[in-house]
Amino acid sequence: MVPAIEGYAFPCSFAQQRLWFLDRLTPGTSLYNIPAAIRLDNPLDAVCLERCVNELARRHETLRTTLREVDGEPTQVIAAEQHLMVEVTDLLGMPAEQREAEVLRLATEEARLPFDLERGPLLRVGLVRVSERNQVLLVTMHHIISDGWSAEVFFRELAALYEAFQRGEASPLPELPVQYADYAVWQREWLRGEVLEEQLRYWKKQLEGLSVLPLPADHARPPLASYQGSREFLRVDEATTAALKRLSEQENATLFITLLAAFQALLYRYTGQADIAVGTLTAGRNRVETEGLIGFFVNTLVLRTDLGGTRVSGSW
Repeated sequence: MVPAIEGYAFPCSFAQQRLWFLDRLTPGTSLYNIPAAIRLDNPLDAVCLERCVNELARRHETLRTTLREVDGEPTQVIAAEQHLMVEVTDLLGMPAEQREAEVLRLATEEARLPFDLERGPLLRVGLVRVSERNQVLLVTMHHIISDGWSAEVFFRELAALYEAFQRGEASPLPELPVQYADYAVWQREWLRGEVLEEQLRYWKKQLEGLSVLPLPADHARPPLASYQGSREFLRVDEATTAALKRLSEQENATLFITLLAAFQALLYRYTGQADIAVGTLTAGRNRVETEGLIGFFVNTLVLRTDLGGTRVSGSW
């Protein structure tokens, strides 16, 4: 651990290094923001909420981490302490019929606001008062300090702290045995030398000859990415879900693998390409000590399948 002016400096994890590069490549974007908007039917005490957020920042070093370039390499700089503010927006003075549209505007604006990785903070929390009882909690973290699992940890611990602090009790959460910086150091110490070479050899072999999937589209891609993507949600009814689970059990497969096979078959039908690679996410938390941490652990795993034969590759 090397003392720094603002706190302490540690090496980045490889995942953080990737996002640092992408941030330098396309600065000023919100591509890697992780936003959440939660509607609350019971009003929160903003002062207590801010106390909870700062207790989380005390517990999790990532919430007071920024990134600085040192000798050409991104480095985690962890502030010894940092006070985070909860911004409160009151809509009670606005006509009731206009408030929902304003909530949507504020949530969208917050989600699209970029972070400065060097200046920080990389967490923002806001509270929108829609009515006397109805509020919306806005939380945005940069992906370089968080992931989907981390968001669950954040809200679970926030709820536990708020309940305890409202009763005048101390934090019920046990101290963390390790921090994300420890994980980054472990990863750097492990993935080097012969281990790194072996991993590179394996993946170069597994992905050798892989070609781009020619997906048909209803319009040509723009010459410059607009990043104005969206998501389409599909609800699978209870009967279909039960049938899929029965099929998975019958084939001795998980539901994930069954759905992956269906997705790959669909891609094959659209493209006629038998060699298909699909990216999926892995939690990346292979030590029990990391399960309760807020940090960027998630990784992308390539699942390559030959639909013209029986070869399946890409697993560890």
